[in-house]
Amino acid sequence: MSSQSVKTKKQDAEKHSIITSKSMSRLFVTFLGYFAPLMPLHHRTLLDRFTVFVFHILSRETKMSVQNPSVHRMASKRRVTLKACGNSLERMPPEIILRILSYLDARSVFCISFVNKLFHELSNINSIWYQFYIREHAKKKKANQEDHMIRDLGLVGVKERPEGYWRKTFFTEIASLNVNKWRKKLQHIDPYSGLPRHTEEVLRSLCITWEITVTDGSGRRSTFEQSHASFSSTAVFVFWGAVSWPSFNQLTSLELCGVSRVPLHCPAPYRPAWKSVMSKIKLQGEHSELCVADKIVKMLYVGQGVTLGFWQDQCGIAFVIVNLHNHRLVERSLHASISPCAASEVSALFDDVDPEYGLHGYSAYIELHNTARVVMSDRFSQLFCRRDQISDGYLPLELISENNRSLNTHLVGDVSLPWRTEALHGTIKDCCMINLTLWDEAKQPFWCVSAPVVMTKANQDTVSYDYDGEGFSILYQDSEGRVEMRLKQMEFKEQYFLVNLMIYISVAKVNKHFGRDY
Repeated sequence: MSSQSVKTKKQDAEKHSIITSKSMSRLFVTFLGYFAPLMPLHHRTLLDRFTVFVFHILSRETKMSVQNPSVHRMASKRRVTLKACGNSLERMPPEIILRILSYLDARSVFCISFVNKLFHELSNINSIWYQFYIREHAKKKKANQEDHMIRDLGLVGVKERPEGYWRKTFFTEIASLNVNKWRKKLQHIDPYSGLPRHTEEVLRSLCITWEITVTDGSGRRSTFEQSHASFSSTAVFVFWGAVSWPSFNQLTSLELCGVSRVPLHCPAPYRPAWKSVMSKIKLQGEHSELCVADKIVKMLYVGQGVTLGFWQDQCGIAFVIVNLHNHRLVERSLHASISPCAASEVSALFDDVDPEYGLHGYSAYIELHNTARVVMSDRFSQLFCRRDQISDGYLPLELISENNRSLNTHLVGDVSLPWRTEALHGTIKDCCMINLTLWDEAKQPFWCVSAPVVMTKANQDTVSYDYDGEGFSILYQDSEGRVEMRLKQMEFKEQYFLVNLMIYISVAKVNKHFGRDY
């Protein structure tokens, strides 16, 4: 074989291993065409760094050695199809792209994973995300400990972990740091409502939303993201107004989840997220706790703060409203891997000295809300019950008495509840939301309620010389207790006065909480 033919074959073999200046420039321009749209304006300076780096490679014109096993396997697999590939970007060796990605921040690497399959594989390599994790984790420790973490964990942890492990660990670390940052905000208590005053701010800062998943008889699941949410000082009202809902007759269960997303500067649906199951409701059987309607829709309360709205002329779901009481709402909405949730029920301290322990020292804050504004709110303290007043399994607490007119409270505005879908909206009369927080003697939340209620005409009106209008009543009841409200309407005026308010607590709940045997 002639020396000329040997020289020709050697040059052909080196074409796949040596990157020339001309081909590198063309590939780099193509790469920037894919990558530049993903970068915000304040990251444009990174492009200059990429350019310096690439031309540094061009000046060397040496063969790139593959050190990462994942990249080596990827490069070997792609050599088979390298000749047939017409896209210049696809012809770029993965080790070069990986080296360029090492200059990016976590947000840019995450966003570039949506470009194509190649970038998705490269952006999930453990070595990149492990460096992000080390830098983020070192913020909580001393600066000189970072080198020890890289030496101790890097040699074993990076190689033995499955693909994508350090990416998930990094985002969990970010979410946990963000939660710890805002946890102090929840320690500031509103002296009037007795609940954290910055709940709305913390929920928005942690990018927490809610979604519901319905399941039909065949096991098919459909998930819907919230349309909007309304906040009050004691609760959050979340609305779903999707256009196409599954038929209610075919549904068997409904699941409410809190969704917390990593605060990255990219579209919300693409952000890493954790889901926390907050409640599960069986939709089989009869639900008659609440049934009010207007000319277009009717509402049905299915429990645990969930209300379904139906179209009048059919069984289709029009909207869903969920009431979420602010007590421990942030903790309940976060996944346990981000913020471990403590036990929801905390028993009171044992007391064997007070013979009526658990019968006195209660405080309550009650609020009527129409999801847009407060209709009525008031706080009551020093509530008590004598042992001989316990009857029918309930412990009665009197907040407002008809015999004491000085405590009568008037309602501001109409008692009504607005509803909205993506196409229509309306208002249901004589319906609103009740938010109740009851504290025990140690100022610990004992019973928390947030649910819809209906105002109905009282069956028997007692004679009153102070109010000439009709009498109305509002009732809420669940397995832990009930609330009874009695109202009077002023004649010739659409104004209501709350003349009687009673709270009945289940004796079984009191005995369990205080360790008594009433």
